[in-house]
Order: sequence, then structure tokens, then C-alpha cells
Amino acid sequence: MAKSGPSEAGNDPGKDRAGIRLAIPNKGRIAAPVTDLLEKSGLHLLDKGDRRLLSRTPDPDIEVLFARPVDIPEYVADGAADLGITGRDMVLERRASVVELLDLGIGAASLVLAVPDASMARGPRDLAGMRVATEFPVIAGNYFGKLGIPVTIVAVGGACEITPHLGIAEAILDLTSSGETLRSNRLRIIGTVLSTSTVLISHPGVKEARAEKVEEIVLALQSVIHARGQCYLMMNARRECLEEIRKVLPGLSGPTIMEVASREDLVAVHAVVSEERVYGLISRLKRAGARDILVMPIERMIR
Repeated sequence: MAKSGPSEAGNDPGKDRAGIRLAIPNKGRIAAPVTDLLEKSGLHLLDKGDRRLLSRTPDPDIEVLFARPVDIPEYVADGAADLGITGRDMVLERRASVVELLDLGIGAASLVLAVPDASMARGPRDLAGMRVATEFPVIAGNYFGKLGIPVTIVAVGGACEITPHLGIAEAILDLTSSGETLRSNRLRIIGTVLSTSTVLISHPGVKEARAEKVEEIVLALQSVIHARGQCYLMMNARRECLEEIRKVLPGLSGPTIMEVASREDLVAVHAVVSEERVYGLISRLKRAGARDILVMPIERMIR
């Protein structure tokens, strides 16, 4: 693999620097969610600006490198970055020798085959002898090669959706999350090549060389992932109401019951519940005898 990027670190990660360098997308559909994830995890970006390439974080041993999502797997494989966050599809396209540490649960999408609405093709095998335009020529070549379907791969740099209408290709292999862009361009899906999401990857040697720091970063990101869709409920209740409240509010491991200072007849009840349940729970808890109910968001949760 050719070595490219902002470092000459080669296959020795961090050779000429101390600490961990984490590469994240500088643009694209997952850039904002990834930045938000880092901020919530405590890895705030201290150097901000549209043209920033590197940013410090509150941890002096961690710096963030901004790069194109498609380049991140190669930067990590070559040691220019120790860790990286990008799409699993980018890792496969680059054929990068990296280790996947964590699925971040954002940017879920599918690589699909699509043809114009008027096409006679109903499945991948109907594309035999045709041209397929894509930004993922490696994945496309592997996919059709394994199926034994002879096609011509047309590599494009973007805007795949327009290529069938320009006569450049009869089909496309492209990334989609909702399918709305394909439908708006009068294209329909005839096959799914693979599903992808955003992942944390590492150079093969980093986890062993800096296990403690890598584990620290993984735990920080996991804490945000685990907190998604959860909220914290706090309430007071009379002791005689506890049994009814327990039936309504099981929580993650059952509600936590605590004494209320100077009130022997009251207890405090705390529980973590999914956000989607809160609307219906509030009235049921009230009827069961709960009072002073507070609902609070959770940013991080360690399991």
C-alpha cells in the first residue's frame, strides 16, 4: 500500500511523536455526528476553524487529525494516525490492514445496486455485460467477481445518480441511508451489496503498545453510545406505594431506593429508562403514588 498523508511514520505508529493521534472526518455525512460524539465523550476540540488540520484535546496525550473519510483507513494502516473514525465501507474499499475496535452506531447505510425506473433489470445477474458506475470500484469488483457476473466498473468521483441518465452507465453501486436520493433521481434498488456504519479503527500495533490509553478512549466513546436513548427518572414516594411503583418502573437493574432525610414516610426512587417509554410512564407513576418526578437527560453511562 502506498504511504501517503501528513506523517512519515510508516508502519511504526507514533514513531516521531508522543501520545495518540485520532483521525476523524473533515467533511461528509458523518463528520458532524462524529464531532458531536467526541464532544460528549469529553474529547473537546480545542482548536476550531474551517481550515483546521489538527486539534488539541483536554488530554495532552490525544490530538485529533481532520482528514477525508476515504483517506482515514490508509492513514491508520500506515501509522500516520494511531486511531481513526470512518465508515466500514471506506475500510473495505481501501483494503486497509486495520483493527476494528468499536461500532459507533452512527451513519448506518447500505451499499446498493440501483437502475433507472425504466430498466428491465430486476436483480444483480441482469446486469451482466453492462456498465456499473460507483465510487467504490474495489468493493464493486469483489462483489461481481464473487458472483461471476461480468460487468464493466466505471469509477466516478461523486454524483453516481446522474450517470445512468447521461449514458455513462446502466446501473450504479452507491451508498444510501433512506433511499430518498435514489427515488428523486428516478432510480430503484435491485440489490444490496453490504451494510455499513461508522467504526473506530486502530493500527494493528497500537492497542498493544498503548493499551491503557486506547482503552480509555474506547470507554469514553462507549459511555456516550450506551447513554443514547436513555434518561434518568427521579421521584419521591410514600413507602406503601413502592410495590406499585416497582411494577411500573423496572429500570435497567430495577429502581434504586434511597432514604429521604428527615422524612421517614418517604423514599427517593431513581431509575434509568428508555426515552421512548417516558411519555407513558409519567402518568402511570403518578397514579402509582409517585410525586416530585424529574426527568433528566443522560450524556454518558458506564456499564
